[in-house]
Amino acid sequence: MISGDLDSTNETTAHSDAGSELEETEVKGKRKRGRPGRPPSTNKKPRKSPGEKSRIEAGIRGVGRGRANGHPQQNGEGEPVTLFEVVKLGKSAMQSVVDDWIESYKQDRDIALLDLINFFIQCSGCRGTVRIEMFRNMQNAEIIRKMTEEFDEDSGDYPLTMPGPQWKKFRSNFCEFIGVLIRQCQYSIIYDEYMMDTVISLLTGLSDSQVRAFRHTSTLAAMKLMTALVNVALNLSIHQDNTQRQYEAERNKMIGKRANERLELLLQKRKELQENQDEIENMMNSIFKGIFVHRYRDAIAEIRAICIEEIGVWMKMYSDAFLNDSYLKYVGWTLHDRQGEVRLKCLKALQSLYTNRELFPKLELFTNRFKDRIVSMTLDKEYDVAVEAIRLVTLILHGSEEALSNEDCENVYHLVYSAHRPVAVAAGEFLHKKLFSRHDPQAEEALAKRRGRNSPNGNLIRMLVLFFLESELHEHAAYLVDSLWESSQELLKDWECMTELLLEEPVQGEEAMSDRQESALIELMVCTIRQAAEAHPPVGRGTGKRVLTAKERKTQIDDRNKLTEHFIITLPMLLSKYSADAEKVANLLQIPQYFDLEIYSTGRMEKHLDALLKQIKFVVEKHVESDVLEACSKTYSILCSEEYTIQNRVDIARSQLIDEFVDRFNHSVEDLLQEGEEADDDDIYNVLSTLKRLTSFHNAHDLTKWDLFGNCYRLLKTGIEHGAMPEQIVVQALQCSHYSILWQLVKITDGSPSKYYNDYGDIIKETLSKTRQIDKIQCAKTLILSLQQLFNELVQEQGPNLDRTSAHVSGIKELARRFALTFGLDQIKTREAVATLHKDGIEFAFKYQNQKGQEYPPPNLAFLEVLSEFSSKLLRQDKKTVHSYLEKFLTEQMMERREDVWLPLISYRNSLVTGGEDDRMSVNSGSSSSKTSSVRNKKGRPPLHKKRVEDESLDNTWLNRTDTMIQTPGPLPAPQLTSTVLRENSRPMGDQIQEPESEHGSEPDFLHNPQMQISWLGQPKLEDLNRKDRTGMNYMKVRTGVRHAVRGLMEEDAEPIFEDVMMSSRSQLEDMNEEFEDTMVIDLPPSRNRRERAELRPDFFDSAAIIEDDSGFGMPMF
Repeated sequence: MISGDLDSTNETTAHSDAGSELEETEVKGKRKRGRPGRPPSTNKKPRKSPGEKSRIEAGIRGVGRGRANGHPQQNGEGEPVTLFEVVKLGKSAMQSVVDDWIESYKQDRDIALLDLINFFIQCSGCRGTVRIEMFRNMQNAEIIRKMTEEFDEDSGDYPLTMPGPQWKKFRSNFCEFIGVLIRQCQYSIIYDEYMMDTVISLLTGLSDSQVRAFRHTSTLAAMKLMTALVNVALNLSIHQDNTQRQYEAERNKMIGKRANERLELLLQKRKELQENQDEIENMMNSIFKGIFVHRYRDAIAEIRAICIEEIGVWMKMYSDAFLNDSYLKYVGWTLHDRQGEVRLKCLKALQSLYTNRELFPKLELFTNRFKDRIVSMTLDKEYDVAVEAIRLVTLILHGSEEALSNEDCENVYHLVYSAHRPVAVAAGEFLHKKLFSRHDPQAEEALAKRRGRNSPNGNLIRMLVLFFLESELHEHAAYLVDSLWESSQELLKDWECMTELLLEEPVQGEEAMSDRQESALIELMVCTIRQAAEAHPPVGRGTGKRVLTAKERKTQIDDRNKLTEHFIITLPMLLSKYSADAEKVANLLQIPQYFDLEIYSTGRMEKHLDALLKQIKFVVEKHVESDVLEACSKTYSILCSEEYTIQNRVDIARSQLIDEFVDRFNHSVEDLLQEGEEADDDDIYNVLSTLKRLTSFHNAHDLTKWDLFGNCYRLLKTGIEHGAMPEQIVVQALQCSHYSILWQLVKITDGSPSKYYNDYGDIIKETLSKTRQIDKIQCAKTLILSLQQLFNELVQEQGPNLDRTSAHVSGIKELARRFALTFGLDQIKTREAVATLHKDGIEFAFKYQNQKGQEYPPPNLAFLEVLSEFSSKLLRQDKKTVHSYLEKFLTEQMMERREDVWLPLISYRNSLVTGGEDDRMSVNSGSSSSKTSSVRNKKGRPPLHKKRVEDESLDNTWLNRTDTMIQTPGPLPAPQLTSTVLRENSRPMGDQIQEPESEHGSEPDFLHNPQMQISWLGQPKLEDLNRKDRTGMNYMKVRTGVRHAVRGLMEEDAEPIFEDVMMSSRSQLEDMNEEFEDTMVIDLPPSRNRRERAELRPDFFDSAAIIEDDSGFGMPMF
């Protein structure tokens, strides 16, 4: 049986009972509502006169949207005739739909209200229909209980949760309908004390239901209804102010010119507006106390998110009434919600408030109280929440710099080095506001002119350098630049100012930059050049290179031309000044690779090219550090590109340089070999220094015509024969010889590309064999990783919609088939390795979701067709296990799809089912039929043989040990993000139906649950046992009546879903968890110019619900 919570009240007393929420009291000829702030009665409807009853009976025969006795009807053409159908299709303008309903309401309000009630019932996914007899004779609780029995027990979906574009459109249409309904009724119907009473009473009862669909839909409707009423209240307040001003102006006229009739009309209008405002206040109090204060802590995260989102709208829309601590506290408490979705709504609601600088005084107390929590959320485990938290902290900083301490700012500063780019960019905006937005541009420009500087950004760049050095993450300058790129791009592209600081001596009043600061500035400058020229984030930030828009492409070209024109002139001077510093030179020599080299010719700047080549030659002669020499070699390689006209000029300079060093090398080798054991340090240094330079160049340039191999061979042979050759010379000689052989091989293979194919194939086969002997599982992981890399390259070339019949796809499948053959025939020995391979392949196929929606296949789904080549290597019992693991990633919609794009999934599932243990399971069966299949399989399953038991009890250490995946060092690990502290629900398991936070058998379960430390291959047995246990438990829970009919749809309200609300004691937390029965009454603020209206009434709480705090804030909120 469903508990009494299906309706907020269970009174069965008559309409005149003392407990009734609608007291029929007559005040000045008009019936008033009951006590402010109490929800209207959810029981009896107002009595109807005999004339009304006759109109109802006439309406039963067809008046009002084609309903007969409460049943929806279709006209002859099959057009939609119910509100639900019209709103779902969305073909009619919503205002015309509402106008039709209003016209129906004016003809017969009961029939129209019946249609509106059924609209909310059907929007909840209920198949039932409220009949006119039920509407007239039954209480709301009884109606809701009756409708609960009409739910489809086989499906838990309802319109607000159904996937697909149609249902997403339905949600927006649903919300729009409610808003338009109130807007069109705001001048008359909502004050008739019947329509709004009935709607609010129904929604209050539905929102208290244990059926999630009723609770979710009614809460959304109620919150949108409240938003519409807030808008009406705001308009009333504006009209009251205008009327008051008109009244004051008329009354202040001279007696002879004063129009008494107009004064009376204005007084009457003001009175009517005041009465209407009181009515609206009572309606809003009913919704807020009857629905919001219960549902903002609902067990369902989406329902909590709806409440928080809408209260943020109310506070922004009507800040005079709602922007106070009594309402802000709900947002502050919910900042501790365990679900990221709800925390995200809290932050966005606050952002809309902090954006308005005029609202800051009203937010001061809230900021002081919850600032620490907001700052801590910048490290939230959900990246989206962390991003919005940083943006909110930025808004707080923008409104009041004193609100944040230095420690608060430092907590955000370090996030500019986060590997997650949205977090880093948001932190970059905060850093920009803090460091670069406080300066006076005009004063900076005047100061720069006095000092003879062309750019006013000198001090800002110095500040950036100091921040970079103090952060002590110098190797991650590219991350810092990328974080600031969107907010401080103008500053970062001021290369003229940077070179001024580096080249020119400090003028009077300027402090000279230290050597460390100069190195940091050069590193930052090179990173800004790379970011501008490549127009994409550095390695480790983002998912790869994306296609630039036309505007971005134009900006990239303009930036590249700008930096080329500037550094073509200044780079030789920078190299000349810092030629003795290896670190600075190595960074500066990276700049030419970002040049548009055509500008050397088109801009007639060959003289600057000669200056650059001269400085590079000087650097090569002066340094023997590997980084510097490799940078010089790379620069020559770029400048020697055949596509540019400067190639001949650069090639001549390079050849002259190589000639000099080869000649020097030959002479120094002869001297060293002649001296033999009597060679001194100078002889060794001469050979080693020239050999280092030549080796660095040989890496990127073909120096075979200089025949360096001959002298390198002589050095190595002498070292072998006599053993007196210095180790460093041996290493360099080996490396130079290696490059010589490689360049020779390039020439040979260009002429006969297939000459070494057979030998190379034998080498690879032997390598694979040895690798498998060392570690079978890691070898399998390597094989699947190589296939994934090939697949990714193919997707990047051809896009996600691969042609499955193309030669490229067939090539990957053929390679997979060859890899499968390497596992041999002994499936027992390779059992763990093959299972691991399938597990990694499945996870790769479902790693990303399709951005278009769940009804579209994942981008990597086609990889399953490659993975199916390994299915034949699975044992029969393992195929079933892999199939079960695959189904964890599938939805019911995926299992039912049969289009061509889903063929890889169908093919892979067939490969697992064919030949598997107990093949009676259909490939087409989804998770909805898994229970039936398992029961059938248990009945018909023969006893297992001993051999199979022995096979399944193999050593399971391949899953118990930590996977040692092949990893490459990243440029910077993401900062450790902390999460909201969670607490376990203290309610017994049998009293609630919990929502699992992760799938059974998912990776977190496996890593942290000791009971999961068993063989993955033996998991089906455990699942069968668990299924038996669950069946027994469920059998004890099954009851008769409605509970049995709607199982799976019923939920009980959980405890408050927030934690760690900065309470000072356990009793305070318990106070907060109480039902807020005596919550504040919504009291709209008085008109600004109205003297007779009293001050805004204070909000009073029950003493048990007031949360006291030791910090001295004497507010009910704290």
